Amino acid sequence: MRLCRLICVLVLGWSSCFAQSIEFVDRQDAYSAAISESLTIPLRIKNTSDRAQVYIIRKVYSDMGSSQKGYFCIGKDCLEHGMDEFSKRLEPGETLEGLAYTLETGMMTGQNSFKFEVFPRGNPSAAIEHNISVSVEEKRTKALVFQSKDITIHDVYPNPVSDQGAFIDYTIHNETVKAKVVIHNILGRTMNETDLPTSENRIKIQSDELATGIYFYTLYLDNDGVLTRKLIVRK
Repeated sequence: MRLCRLICVLVLGWSSCFAQSIEFVDRQDAYSAAISESLTIPLRIKNTSDRAQVYIIRKVYSDMGSSQKGYFCIGKDCLEHGMDEFSKRLEPGETLEGLAYTLETGMMTGQNSFKFEVFPRGNPSAAIEHNISVSVEEKRTKALVFQSKDITIHDVYPNPVSDQGAFIDYTIHNETVKAKVVIHNILGRTMNETDLPTSENRIKIQSDELATGIYFYTLYLDNDGVLTRKLIVRK
């Protein structure tokens, strides 16, 4: 009886070491893209345990079409299409930055679904999942509104913005520059701020907390405002 209790205690203790040891950070469940585009889906994961662990990250499901391709990238280094699993060691409290799944949207419109999971190596039963949907639409006309040696940025779309939010596409040419978009109302009050990571090329403008009306968004480079455009929210 004592031996059984000891085994149970050891098993429970071992399981607790892995429980809640990982989480997806700033997860987004829905994306929109146009045909013949490359969509970057950030996958930020954090080791929430008190010890270093090796984690397995993999795509377990997708319904991509024949003209579509998908692959994992860390920064500018990408795996081959079809390599849907890799491992990474994370220190306690460390967040894996720069990890993303890139989808080449192909030539057809429609909906795609993806399921990703991450778990400590050797313990797949502790996996957590992240389900993502992607809407592939007809190619949009995206107006170029600013271009410099540091950044190229397109206008927000769609505009007016609905409950589903909107997007801004951009490319940062100078990785040392700090870029962000600040939304403010007609009185100049800041409503929210969104950084533009160098590892990505699209941000989503969240409109959940914005009432119907007229706003403005300003592009800041190293805290200097270089561009201001109108943003209309219509719900």
